[in-house]
Amino acid sequence: MRRTVLSVASEVAPLVKTGGLADVAGALPGALLPEGWAIRTLLPGYPAVLEAARGGREVWREERLFGGPGRVLAFEAAGLDLLALDAPHLYLRDGGPYLGRDGRDWPDNAERFAALAWAGAAIAAEGLADGWRPAVLHVHDWQAALAPVYLKERGGRAGSLITIHNVAFHGLVDASRRSALRLPEAGFTPEGYEFWGRISMLKAGLVWADRISTVSPTYARELLTPEFGMGLDGVLRARHHVLRGILNGIDERVWNPATDPAIARYRAPSGKARNRAALCAELGLPPPKGPLCVVVSRLSEQKGLDLLLAALPRLLEAGGALALLGAGDSGFEAAFRNAAATHPDRVAVRIGYDEALAHRMIAGGDAILVPSRFEPCGLTQLYGLRYGTLPVVALTGGLADTVINANDAGMKAGVATGIQFHPVTAAALGEALERLAALFADREAWTAMQRNAMRHPVGWAASAPAYAALYAELAAA
Repeated sequence: MRRTVLSVASEVAPLVKTGGLADVAGALPGALLPEGWAIRTLLPGYPAVLEAARGGREVWREERLFGGPGRVLAFEAAGLDLLALDAPHLYLRDGGPYLGRDGRDWPDNAERFAALAWAGAAIAAEGLADGWRPAVLHVHDWQAALAPVYLKERGGRAGSLITIHNVAFHGLVDASRRSALRLPEAGFTPEGYEFWGRISMLKAGLVWADRISTVSPTYARELLTPEFGMGLDGVLRARHHVLRGILNGIDERVWNPATDPAIARYRAPSGKARNRAALCAELGLPPPKGPLCVVVSRLSEQKGLDLLLAALPRLLEAGGALALLGAGDSGFEAAFRNAAATHPDRVAVRIGYDEALAHRMIAGGDAILVPSRFEPCGLTQLYGLRYGTLPVVALTGGLADTVINANDAGMKAGVATGIQFHPVTAAALGEALERLAALFADREAWTAMQRNAMRHPVGWAASAPAYAALYAELAAA
């Protein structure tokens, strides 16, 4: 008999996705099934989710759920066992999961995601109408972080785990909303969920959860330092004994160049040539003599894209070209559009997000650039490895854990899969891009690195047993 987990997340691929959290939440159930764990995932009833949940069975209801009635619908979609929190007053809106059409946060985001956490805790403590009750409650990031608090307040016996996908986002709320969020008054202390006079929803989860995990071993160590802990390093140092770093994997059924319906399929590096030519044609770029570098990213300072703008001339001087797909900070959007206008035959920019185009770019690019100042795990470099698109990454977080550097040792041993650079500066990135161009010119060395990359393990084979062991600890506690 399989043991059970309730996963609570604000987004799950392929139903709703703004970033890597959705991919991980969508991939974990399939990865853990062979380990003996059956995961049901609770997510908000956004319009796209309710469309997928048509015909679903009502398995939970509460009449006063943070401003209105709410119910949970059980359904299956995309091979996932899902629970949708149908609360129209909270989720049935035009716009994104977190932002309205004006690009601003929904003003009631705290209540919207407190409701998600509340429902998750209620299900973990009391079960569903069909008799299902999980042994483990697994919550993701600040949007679900209040669930361990609510679970403890209810006296629930399920073990709780919170996974930090990005500690930079705290879910900060004015202290005056404590009562509205149904938080225990005694918890508003520096040892509890108080953070410089405000409520930190993420901190609440870190304090109340039985276990804490994050998405790479290096990031787990970085989180204990002021440089990377974003003000929560003290909390995490105090709880370091329950903190685990488990590397993310990717869904190799979705990201597989041999079966990907969005591309000209291939099994060896030689198959990338057709995709490169097709991508250049699609983007209006003459095929460059040097490496075609791609970026698929949220446009933000965290992602180091200001460093890329500063280092871009060195890539172009070395004969390379850049294709970027992403959206985010309006200043970065304008700066990359300007770069494309200035170098129309060397730089192509697509603002927005298009899943199929992301696949075509990663298949058609020679290298994928991830110059992040910090990166909990990163998934795009894993996609790049799978597709033989060599990553150029900053030496931080999961990027340090997943890419084998093409330094002298890595090349002599024949194991290099990409290029790491440090410190995380424009100058160091520029040097890495020049190194990339030199390697690209050495076709024998380049092809050997592509083969290494395509053979490198990027799935859940190693990480799924680690999660299973953590779940077993919690279920036995």
